[in-house]
Amino acid sequence: MAHLRSRRRLALAVPVVLSLTASLGFLPAAASAAPATVPAEQAADAPALAYVVNTRADHRTVAAVKRAIAAADGEVVIAYEKIGVIVARSSNAGFAQALREVPGVQSAGATRTAPLAPAGTTDAGSAEYLTAADAAQLRAASAKTPGSEPLEADQWDLRAIGADKAAKINPGSRNVTVAVIDTGVDDTHPDIAPNFSASQSANCFGGAPDTSPGAWRPYTAGDYHGTHVAGEIAAARNGIGVAGVAPGVKVSSINVTDPDNGLFYAEAVVCAFVFAADHGVEITNNSYYVDPWMYNCMDDPDQRAIVDAVNRAQLYAQRKGTLHLASAGNSNHDLASDAIDDTSSPNDTTPVPRTIDPSECLDLPTQLPGVVTVSATGSENLKSYYSSYGKGVVDVAAPGGDGRYQLPDTPSRNGRILSTMPNGEYAWLQGTSMASPHAAGVAALLKSKHPWAPPAALQALLKAQANNPGCPASYDQNGDGTQDATCEGGRLANGFYGHGIVDALRAVK
Repeated sequence: MAHLRSRRRLALAVPVVLSLTASLGFLPAAASAAPATVPAEQAADAPALAYVVNTRADHRTVAAVKRAIAAADGEVVIAYEKIGVIVARSSNAGFAQALREVPGVQSAGATRTAPLAPAGTTDAGSAEYLTAADAAQLRAASAKTPGSEPLEADQWDLRAIGADKAAKINPGSRNVTVAVIDTGVDDTHPDIAPNFSASQSANCFGGAPDTSPGAWRPYTAGDYHGTHVAGEIAAARNGIGVAGVAPGVKVSSINVTDPDNGLFYAEAVVCAFVFAADHGVEITNNSYYVDPWMYNCMDDPDQRAIVDAVNRAQLYAQRKGTLHLASAGNSNHDLASDAIDDTSSPNDTTPVPRTIDPSECLDLPTQLPGVVTVSATGSENLKSYYSSYGKGVVDVAAPGGDGRYQLPDTPSRNGRILSTMPNGEYAWLQGTSMASPHAAGVAALLKSKHPWAPPAALQALLKAQANNPGCPASYDQNGDGTQDATCEGGRLANGFYGHGIVDALRAVK
């Protein structure tokens, strides 16, 4: 998987929020009256790239900018007029600069550094598939607990947050949908099919939604990430395999990955947030970061435009009533630090190592206003060894697995998370990719109990029901005498767990 959640995000302290509201979506238009011209010979050999062009959100401005896009040798893919975001393509090397000089354009930039091909995530390590022998062992163990799913004996994660007991009180409402913005979901899986909402699913690759039947599914069995996430949220209690945190709610799929390289580009994520909002989705899960930049720096015009476009889309969804959850990342970085080394960006061409200031270079969508950031814990309720953290950055924590230092007393002794995979299979994975859907499932239970709660209130409820173990006295996981991470804060809120580890049982009570 490209990068699914090696992510991170920064604390939305007041200066950051003010910076976002002041500079994103409210950027002053440039003074030039006409688009700049680019010599034809310069454009002739340039590769075709995708762009986001962010404008004032009124019909006249959008129409004028569309004409300017055509004049600059560009093609409009789709215009989201309600948020002032236009997705375009062009092989004109000066396209972005030309559009930045058009009246009404507030930012414009390429969403990638590699050419468009014809036609990343936050799991740590490869999948370990369930074998027939494993399954037989789990069924025998699960049968000892009446009412359990056949493979539930290995789901230490459900018991850690009381989700097994919560399901007996309130498994969640059919009026709540969690959209999995990811690599696609195999809705034919027997544990997912009962709760799948096809009417709220789509493929957003390229920036425009494709709602044709099955377009939301993974391209190959190797694109398993979204299916695993969906099972963690809402696998049905139907006597077949595993159970989700909220087995009574609906789950949908919005596939945002490039079929050629598996990356998550900005135009697809913009499409996903708008689609989710316009189709009545209450919660989205985001276990990825927007490629190709792990951090989008505001002093770079292309990266600034990416931040602007994605922020407009997610804020639009929030205004329509959608709460977003996102994974914190798997680099064991202190996201509240003054500097972070980014050695992976851009990840669609040749990375150029750089040191970034996380207050000025943003991880998307994790660092955007109102998005809930989730760190990962293991079976001992301790921060997972890989999970990024940061005081004032992490909002809540949830089980993401730790197969290295926190091994549960389960039949497999596997510290990772067991969930659904394409083609009716099951596998263990770990990562903050797995933590975020656990928190999304608890948020769905809270939304089921408090159906009129808007996103901000729902986030407050999610934090209020969490259990905070406080900072550990020591975090020397490998026993070498050196602290592997430093937790700052108290039992109210700290860098490892935010406001605490989510609690499904408290959510339904």
